Amino acid sequence: MSTILRTRIIRIGNSQGIRIPKNLLEQSNLGDEVELEVQADQIVIRPAHHARQGWDEAFSRMAEQGDDRLLDADLATAAAWDEGEWEW
Repeated sequence: MSTILRTRIIRIGNSQGIRIPKNLLEQSNLGDEVELEVQADQIVIRPAHHARQGWDEAFSRMAEQGDDRLLDADLATAAAWDEGEWEW
């Protein structure tokens, strides 16, 4: 069941905003940082997704499955050759 409340847009410094009641914030689990998106005649507020979120867990699973090996092993050999043979 959704909750509908009416509120006013207020001035906040040079911007405008709304106050979101505590019970709505608790129900939404938004956290401290959000993303805003305009869709037609609506402003959608959702929790902010951080870049690379979940990467640690994904890399751990890859290592457990042995799927974290170097795909271009020949490049490591080529780099060693470059270091030894080239004169700068």
